[in-house]
Amino acid sequence: MSISISNLRAQYAQADTKKWPEPELDSLVDRSKFEDLGVLPEVEYPNDNPFSEEKKQLGKLLFFDARLSESKQIACANCHNPELAWTDNITRSLGHERQENTRNAMSIMNVAFAKRLFWDGRAESLEHQASFPISDPVEMNTHSTVTLENIANIDGYKPLFTEAFGDAQVTLDRVLKAIATFERSLVSRNSKFDKFVSGKAEAFTDQEVLGLHLFRTKARCINCHNTPYFSDNLFHNDGQALFGTNDEDFGLYNHTNKLEDLGKFRTPSLREVAMTGPWMHHGHFPSLLDVVEYYNLGNPAPIQKKYLGTTRDSLIPTTSPMLEKLELNKTEVEAIIAFLETLSTKTQRVNLVNMPE
Repeated sequence: MSISISNLRAQYAQADTKKWPEPELDSLVDRSKFEDLGVLPEVEYPNDNPFSEEKKQLGKLLFFDARLSESKQIACANCHNPELAWTDNITRSLGHERQENTRNAMSIMNVAFAKRLFWDGRAESLEHQASFPISDPVEMNTHSTVTLENIANIDGYKPLFTEAFGDAQVTLDRVLKAIATFERSLVSRNSKFDKFVSGKAEAFTDQEVLGLHLFRTKARCINCHNTPYFSDNLFHNDGQALFGTNDEDFGLYNHTNKLEDLGKFRTPSLREVAMTGPWMHHGHFPSLLDVVEYYNLGNPAPIQKKYLGTTRDSLIPTTSPMLEKLELNKTEVEAIIAFLETLSTKTQRVNLVNMPE
Protein backbone atom coordinates (compact mmCIF):
# COMPACT_ATOMS: atom_id res chain seq x y z
CA MET A 1 0.00 0.00 0.00
CA SER A 2 1.42 3.39 -1.02
CA ILE A 3 0.91 6.21 1.47
CA SER A 4 1.35 9.85 0.47
CA ILE A 5 3.02 11.55 3.42
CA SER A 6 2.36 14.99 1.94
CA ASN A 7 -1.38 14.27 1.78
CA LEU A 8 -1.38 12.91 5.34
CA ARG A 9 0.54 15.94 6.56
CA ALA A 10 -2.06 18.27 5.05
CA GLN A 11 -4.93 16.28 6.55
CA TYR A 12 -3.54 15.92 10.07
CA ALA A 13 -2.01 19.38 10.56
CA GLN A 14 -5.34 20.90 11.57
CA ALA A 15 -7.56 20.84 14.62
CA ASP A 16 -10.70 19.67 12.82
CA THR A 17 -10.46 15.89 13.27
CA LYS A 18 -13.42 15.38 10.93
CA LYS A 19 -11.02 16.23 8.11
CA TRP A 20 -8.51 13.62 9.27
CA PRO A 21 -8.41 10.13 7.73
CA GLU A 22 -11.04 7.81 9.18
CA PRO A 23 -9.73 5.94 12.24
CA GLU A 24 -9.82 2.14 12.14
CA LEU A 25 -12.00 1.36 15.13
CA ASP A 26 -12.75 -2.10 16.46
CA SER A 27 -16.37 -3.25 16.51
CA LEU A 28 -16.19 -3.28 20.33
CA VAL A 29 -15.53 0.47 20.49
CA ASP A 30 -18.64 2.52 21.24
CA ARG A 31 -18.55 4.96 18.32
CA SER A 32 -21.18 7.18 19.93
CA LYS A 33 -18.73 7.92 22.76
CA PHE A 34 -15.54 7.90 20.72
CA GLU A 35 -13.48 11.10 20.78
CA ASP A 36 -10.44 11.52 18.56
CA LEU A 37 -7.01 12.85 19.49
CA GLY A 38 -6.32 16.55 19.87
CA VAL A 39 -5.15 19.36 22.12
CA LEU A 40 -6.12 19.06 25.77
CA PRO A 41 -9.04 21.25 26.85
CA GLU A 42 -9.07 23.45 29.94
CA VAL A 43 -9.28 21.57 33.22
CA GLU A 44 -12.67 21.38 34.90
CA TYR A 45 -12.59 21.58 38.68
CA PRO A 46 -15.30 19.88 40.79
CA ASN A 47 -18.01 22.01 42.36
CA ASP A 48 -17.01 20.92 45.86
CA ASN A 49 -13.34 21.79 45.23
CA PRO A 50 -13.13 24.84 42.95
CA PHE A 51 -9.77 26.20 41.89
CA SER A 52 -7.94 28.92 43.75
CA GLU A 53 -4.30 29.90 43.41
CA GLU A 54 -3.92 29.82 47.20
CA LYS A 55 -5.24 26.27 47.41
CA LYS A 56 -2.98 25.17 44.57
CA GLN A 57 0.10 26.63 46.27
CA LEU A 58 -0.82 24.97 49.57
CA GLY A 59 -1.32 21.66 47.76
CA LYS A 60 2.05 22.03 46.07
CA LEU A 61 3.81 22.35 49.43
CA LEU A 62 1.89 19.42 50.91
CA PHE A 63 2.73 17.31 47.86
CA PHE A 64 6.44 17.79 48.50
CA ASP A 65 6.26 17.62 52.30
CA ALA A 66 7.60 14.36 53.74
CA ARG A 67 6.11 15.25 57.12
CA LEU A 68 2.86 13.70 55.93
CA SER A 69 4.52 10.29 56.40
CA GLU A 70 5.33 8.22 59.47
CA SER A 71 9.08 8.42 58.90
CA LYS A 72 8.91 12.07 57.77
CA GLN A 73 11.04 10.94 54.84
CA ILE A 74 8.45 10.15 52.17
CA ALA A 75 6.40 12.68 50.24
CA CYS A 76 4.06 12.29 47.28
CA ALA A 77 6.96 13.58 45.17
CA ASN A 78 9.08 10.54 46.04
CA CYS A 79 7.10 8.52 43.50
CA HIS A 80 6.05 11.47 41.34
CA ASN A 81 9.17 13.48 40.64
CA PRO A 82 8.66 16.53 38.37
CA GLU A 83 12.09 16.05 36.80
CA LEU A 84 11.12 12.50 35.83
CA ALA A 85 7.83 13.42 34.14
CA TRP A 86 6.06 13.16 37.50
CA THR A 87 6.87 9.48 38.01
CA ASP A 88 10.06 7.84 39.35
CA ASN A 89 11.44 5.85 36.38
CA ILE A 90 11.92 2.65 38.38
CA THR A 91 10.14 -0.68 38.03
CA ARG A 92 8.15 -0.28 41.23
CA SER A 93 8.25 2.56 43.70
CA LEU A 94 9.90 2.27 47.09
CA GLY A 95 8.05 3.39 50.20
CA HIS A 96 8.21 3.09 53.98
CA GLU A 97 11.46 1.46 55.10
CA ARG A 98 12.36 0.88 51.43
CA GLN A 99 9.48 -1.52 50.86
CA GLU A 100 8.72 -2.17 47.20
CA ASN A 101 5.26 -1.35 45.95
CA THR A 102 3.36 -3.88 43.86
CA ARG A 103 2.95 -1.67 40.78
CA ASN A 104 4.75 0.86 38.66
CA ALA A 105 3.98 4.50 39.50
CA MET A 106 1.91 6.25 36.84
CA SER A 107 2.83 9.79 35.91
CA ILE A 108 0.39 12.29 37.40
CA MET A 109 0.86 14.70 34.50
CA ASN A 110 -2.61 15.41 33.03
CA VAL A 111 -4.24 13.36 35.78
CA ALA A 112 -7.04 15.94 35.86
CA PHE A 113 -8.47 14.15 32.82
CA ALA A 114 -8.54 10.70 34.44
CA LYS A 115 -11.97 9.53 35.53
CA ARG A 116 -10.84 6.78 37.90
CA LEU A 117 -7.47 6.56 39.56
CA PHE A 118 -4.84 3.89 40.14
CA TRP A 119 -4.20 1.04 37.73
CA ASP A 120 -7.23 -0.79 39.18
CA GLY A 121 -9.56 2.22 39.35
CA ARG A 122 -10.23 1.97 43.06
CA ALA A 123 -10.26 5.76 43.56
CA GLU A 124 -13.11 7.77 42.11
CA SER A 125 -11.51 11.20 42.28
CA LEU A 126 -8.16 12.87 42.88
CA GLU A 127 -9.33 13.82 46.36
CA HIS A 128 -10.15 10.17 47.05
CA GLN A 129 -6.88 8.98 45.52
CA ALA A 130 -4.74 11.29 47.64
CA SER A 131 -5.88 9.55 50.83
CA PHE A 132 -4.55 6.11 49.89
CA PRO A 133 -0.75 6.62 50.07
CA ILE A 134 -0.95 8.24 53.51
CA SER A 135 -2.34 5.15 55.24
CA ASP A 136 -0.75 2.50 52.99
CA PRO A 137 1.82 0.59 55.10
CA VAL A 138 4.05 0.19 52.04
CA GLU A 139 3.95 3.90 51.19
CA MET A 140 3.65 6.62 53.88
CA ASN A 141 2.53 4.21 56.60
CA THR A 142 0.78 6.70 58.82
CA HIS A 143 -2.67 7.31 60.24
CA SER A 144 -4.40 10.41 58.98
CA THR A 145 -4.64 11.80 62.53
CA VAL A 146 -0.84 11.69 62.82
CA THR A 147 -0.45 13.39 59.46
CA LEU A 148 -2.84 16.16 60.49
CA GLU A 149 -1.07 16.65 63.81
CA ASN A 150 2.27 16.91 62.03
CA ILE A 151 0.97 19.59 59.67
CA ALA A 152 -1.05 21.46 62.32
CA ASN A 153 2.06 21.77 64.50
CA ILE A 154 3.93 23.62 61.74
CA ASP A 155 3.30 27.34 62.25
CA GLY A 156 4.23 28.15 58.68
CA TYR A 157 1.19 26.28 57.39
CA LYS A 158 -1.34 28.28 59.40
CA PRO A 159 -1.47 31.37 57.14
CA LEU A 160 -1.47 29.12 54.08
CA PHE A 161 -4.55 27.21 55.24
CA THR A 162 -6.20 30.52 56.14
CA GLU A 163 -5.53 31.92 52.66
CA ALA A 164 -6.82 28.74 50.99
CA PHE A 165 -9.80 27.92 53.20
CA GLY A 166 -10.61 30.96 55.34
CA ASP A 167 -9.12 29.79 58.63
CA ALA A 168 -6.12 27.85 59.89
CA GLN A 169 -7.92 24.60 60.74
CA VAL A 170 -6.12 21.54 59.35
CA THR A 171 -8.47 18.73 58.33
CA LEU A 172 -8.02 15.68 56.15
CA ASP A 173 -10.62 17.00 53.73
CA ARG A 174 -8.66 20.23 53.28
CA VAL A 175 -5.31 18.47 52.87
CA LEU A 176 -6.73 16.17 50.19
CA LYS A 177 -8.51 18.98 48.37
CA ALA A 178 -5.37 21.10 48.30
CA ILE A 179 -3.20 18.28 46.97
CA ALA A 180 -5.83 17.40 44.35
CA THR A 181 -6.03 21.05 43.25
CA PHE A 182 -2.28 21.16 42.74
CA GLU A 183 -2.31 17.86 40.82
CA ARG A 184 -5.07 19.09 38.51
CA SER A 185 -2.86 22.01 37.54
CA LEU A 186 -0.22 19.70 36.02
CA VAL A 187 -1.15 19.77 32.35
CA SER A 188 0.97 19.11 29.26
CA ARG A 189 1.07 22.11 26.99
CA ASN A 190 2.65 22.63 23.58
CA SER A 191 4.06 19.21 22.87
CA LYS A 192 5.32 18.68 19.34
CA PHE A 193 2.06 16.83 18.65
CA ASP A 194 -0.02 19.77 19.92
CA LYS A 195 1.83 22.18 17.67
CA PHE A 196 1.41 19.92 14.63
CA VAL A 197 -2.33 19.36 14.96
CA SER A 198 -2.79 23.06 15.70
CA GLY A 199 -1.59 23.87 12.20
CA LYS A 200 2.19 23.91 12.36
CA ALA A 201 2.58 21.39 9.55
CA GLU A 202 6.39 21.52 9.53
CA ALA A 203 6.56 20.47 13.22
CA PHE A 204 6.47 16.75 12.28
CA THR A 205 9.00 14.79 10.28
CA ASP A 206 7.72 12.43 7.60
CA GLN A 207 8.38 9.54 9.98
CA GLU A 208 6.26 11.14 12.71
CA VAL A 209 3.40 11.81 10.30
CA LEU A 210 3.46 8.17 9.27
CA GLY A 211 3.55 7.13 12.93
CA LEU A 212 0.47 9.19 13.74
CA HIS A 213 -1.41 7.69 10.81
CA LEU A 214 -0.42 4.13 11.77
CA PHE A 215 -1.41 4.85 15.39
CA ARG A 216 -4.95 5.63 14.21
CA THR A 217 -5.18 2.88 11.60
CA LYS A 218 -3.11 -0.28 11.12
CA ALA A 219 -1.57 -0.34 14.62
CA ARG A 220 -5.02 -0.01 16.23
CA CYS A 221 -3.67 2.05 19.16
CA ILE A 222 -6.56 4.50 18.73
CA ASN A 223 -9.03 1.89 20.00
CA CYS A 224 -7.89 2.43 23.59
CA HIS A 225 -5.60 5.46 23.42
CA ASN A 226 -8.05 8.04 22.13
CA THR A 227 -9.27 11.51 23.21
CA PRO A 228 -6.81 14.40 23.72
CA TYR A 229 -5.80 12.61 26.95
CA PHE A 230 -4.70 9.62 24.86
CA SER A 231 -6.74 7.25 27.02
CA ASP A 232 -10.31 6.02 26.81
CA ASN A 233 -10.45 5.99 30.63
CA LEU A 234 -11.64 2.39 30.45
CA PHE A 235 -10.20 -0.92 31.63
CA HIS A 236 -8.87 -3.68 29.39
CA ASN A 237 -7.06 -6.99 29.75
CA ASP A 238 -3.93 -6.57 27.65
CA GLY A 239 -2.46 -9.95 28.57
CA GLN A 240 -0.36 -8.65 31.45
CA ALA A 241 -1.99 -10.28 34.49
CA LEU A 242 1.04 -12.62 34.65
CA PHE A 243 -1.18 -15.46 35.85
CA GLY A 244 0.61 -18.09 37.91
CA THR A 245 3.78 -16.05 38.45
CA ASN A 246 5.12 -14.26 41.51
CA ASP A 247 3.95 -11.01 39.90
CA GLU A 248 0.38 -12.16 39.28
CA ASP A 249 -1.99 -9.19 39.37
CA PHE A 250 -5.69 -9.31 38.52
CA GLY A 251 -6.09 -5.52 38.35
CA LEU A 252 -9.68 -4.27 38.38
CA TYR A 253 -10.91 -7.65 39.64
CA ASN A 254 -9.14 -7.02 42.95
CA HIS A 255 -11.45 -4.06 43.43
CA THR A 256 -14.75 -5.36 41.99
CA ASN A 257 -14.48 -9.17 42.48
CA LYS A 258 -16.23 -9.57 39.13
CA LEU A 259 -14.83 -12.33 36.92
CA GLU A 260 -15.31 -10.20 33.80
CA ASP A 261 -12.78 -7.77 35.28
CA LEU A 262 -9.98 -10.31 35.64
CA GLY A 263 -6.69 -8.89 34.43
CA LYS A 264 -8.13 -5.53 33.41
CA PHE A 265 -6.12 -2.37 34.00
CA ARG A 266 -6.83 1.28 33.34
CA THR A 267 -5.66 2.54 29.96
CA PRO A 268 -2.78 4.89 30.81
CA SER A 269 -2.42 8.21 29.04
CA LEU A 270 0.34 8.25 26.44
CA ARG A 271 1.13 11.90 26.97
CA GLU A 272 4.72 12.19 28.25
CA VAL A 273 5.10 8.45 27.51
CA ALA A 274 8.66 8.70 26.20
CA MET A 275 9.70 9.97 29.65
CA THR A 276 7.74 7.61 31.90
CA GLY A 277 9.45 4.23 31.55
CA PRO A 278 9.74 1.48 32.46
CA TRP A 279 6.27 0.68 31.18
CA MET A 280 3.16 -1.36 32.03
CA HIS A 281 1.64 -1.71 35.49
CA HIS A 282 4.47 -4.04 36.52
CA GLY A 283 7.26 -1.98 34.98
CA HIS A 284 8.79 -4.94 33.15
CA PHE A 285 9.14 -3.27 29.74
CA PRO A 286 12.36 -1.20 29.65
CA SER A 287 11.85 0.43 26.25
CA LEU A 288 9.05 1.68 24.02
CA LEU A 289 10.26 -0.79 21.43
CA ASP A 290 9.40 -3.61 23.85
CA VAL A 291 5.92 -2.19 24.31
CA VAL A 292 5.17 -1.71 20.61
CA GLU A 293 6.56 -5.12 19.65
CA TYR A 294 4.46 -6.78 22.36
CA TYR A 295 1.32 -5.29 20.84
CA ASN A 296 2.60 -6.12 17.38
CA LEU A 297 2.65 -9.79 18.43
CA GLY A 298 -0.96 -9.60 19.58
CA ASN A 299 -0.23 -9.51 23.32
CA PRO A 300 0.55 -13.18 23.91
CA ALA A 301 -0.34 -14.37 27.41
CA PRO A 302 0.66 -18.03 27.68
CA ILE A 303 -0.95 -19.92 30.55
CA GLN A 304 0.93 -22.69 32.32
CA LYS A 305 -0.86 -25.96 31.63
CA LYS A 306 -0.50 -27.08 35.25
CA TYR A 307 -3.31 -24.68 36.18
CA LEU A 308 -5.80 -26.00 33.64
CA GLY A 309 -8.50 -28.08 35.30
CA THR A 310 -7.50 -26.96 38.80
CA THR A 311 -9.38 -24.84 41.33
CA ARG A 312 -7.67 -21.79 39.80
CA ASP A 313 -9.01 -22.56 36.34
CA SER A 314 -11.80 -19.98 36.68
CA LEU A 315 -9.24 -17.26 37.43
CA ILE A 316 -7.39 -17.55 34.14
CA PRO A 317 -7.80 -14.08 32.56
CA THR A 318 -8.93 -13.67 28.96
CA THR A 319 -7.05 -11.13 26.87
CA SER A 320 -9.25 -8.51 25.21
CA PRO A 321 -10.49 -9.63 21.76
CA MET A 322 -9.55 -6.17 20.47
CA LEU A 323 -5.91 -7.23 20.57
CA GLU A 324 -4.59 -9.07 17.55
CA LYS A 325 -1.37 -9.48 15.60
CA LEU A 326 -0.63 -6.28 13.75
CA GLU A 327 1.97 -7.39 11.19
CA LEU A 328 3.86 -4.11 11.51
CA ASN A 329 7.23 -4.06 9.77
CA LYS A 330 10.41 -2.51 11.19
CA THR A 331 9.83 0.82 9.44
CA GLU A 332 6.29 1.03 10.79
CA VAL A 333 7.33 0.13 14.35
CA GLU A 334 10.00 2.82 14.27
CA ALA A 335 7.51 5.36 12.92
CA ILE A 336 5.05 4.66 15.73
CA ILE A 337 7.77 5.09 18.36
CA ALA A 338 8.84 8.34 16.71
CA PHE A 339 5.25 9.57 16.92
CA LEU A 340 4.93 8.55 20.58
CA GLU A 341 8.00 10.62 21.35
CA THR A 342 6.21 13.74 20.05
CA LEU A 343 3.75 13.49 22.96
CA SER A 344 6.32 14.49 25.57
CA THR A 345 7.19 17.98 26.75
CA LYS A 346 10.20 19.53 28.46
CA THR A 347 11.33 18.28 31.84
CA GLN A 348 10.02 20.41 34.69
CA ARG A 349 11.72 21.61 37.82
CA VAL A 350 9.89 22.70 40.95
CA ASN A 351 11.78 25.07 43.21
CA LEU A 352 10.86 24.81 46.87
CA VAL A 353 13.18 27.28 48.52
CA ASN A 354 11.20 27.69 51.74
CA MET A 355 9.10 24.85 53.10
CA PRO A 356 6.80 25.85 55.97
CA GLU A 357 8.46 25.71 59.38
